[in-house]
Amino acid sequence: MTLSKINPTYFDIHPEVRDALQRGRAIVALESTVISHGLPFPENIQLAMELEDIIRSHHAVPATIALLEGKFKIGLHEKDLEMLADPAVAVHKTSRRDISYVLSQKIPGATTVSATMWAAHRAGIKIFATGGIGGVHRDATNTFDISADLREFAVTPVAVVSAGVKSILDIGATLEYLETMGVPVIGYGTHEFPAFFSRKSGFGVPLEIHDADKLAELLRVHFELKINTGILIANPVPEADGLDNDFIEKIIAGALEEQKKKQIKGKDITPFLLKKIVEKSGGKSLRANISLLKNNAKTAAEIARKLT
Repeated sequence: MTLSKINPTYFDIHPEVRDALQRGRAIVALESTVISHGLPFPENIQLAMELEDIIRSHHAVPATIALLEGKFKIGLHEKDLEMLADPAVAVHKTSRRDISYVLSQKIPGATTVSATMWAAHRAGIKIFATGGIGGVHRDATNTFDISADLREFAVTPVAVVSAGVKSILDIGATLEYLETMGVPVIGYGTHEFPAFFSRKSGFGVPLEIHDADKLAELLRVHFELKINTGILIANPVPEADGLDNDFIEKIIAGALEEQKKKQIKGKDITPFLLKKIVEKSGGKSLRANISLLKNNAKTAAEIARKLT
């Protein structure tokens, strides 16, 4: 989509992002739920600014996306980031299904993976860096709890750099779902699909690429052919900050038991579990989370540059 086709009623493009789109420069989209719901204050605002700085330092333009004042903001000002990070502000966690509600009611909304992909594609942005995508929940055979992120990958042609799927999920079932939907899953520099906090999950990757130029060429072909699915680029957490899989699995099992006892459901599950994991891991999971987010931003910027 060109800038002339973007509806100004619902989209507000930051001048830096607009200039990059016009010049054909590398751009990396960033979600905003990690600011409002993913990390505690003040780590959330510090990280939000660091991610943008990392992308700029690798010669790309950051485009953090949120819904503010009845519009999709593609690229945020510092005051917007600060508002989203403020724990006193009620920010709606916005998936694709919530977009029309949040825009029509003019309430602040932070984008999940699915909403970020949707908006990035309509703004003409092809690369998006996140932490971990949503997927099939571990008790999905009883709850039917499957993240809208997976459906978005089936219909929205954006390449997403992530540290796999969140390790609180059923990784095997998530990979099967992505295969059924025809979504390419690329292990970037890894033989094993990463499990967010851990570099290892016990599952292999369907496809492997170990070079940024070759990965950019794959993306170029995919987009030129108009295959119209997303691409998941599985980029493991840096080795120095990754957690042992058995260690984190025991913590997750305890957090899941507590979630069931408290009958926490729907979109509140992931923030609750991540908070509990931070507590039970003595902060190690938070350090891993921050490390993988920075690494994904750096990798996405490098790939975006190669693509342009």
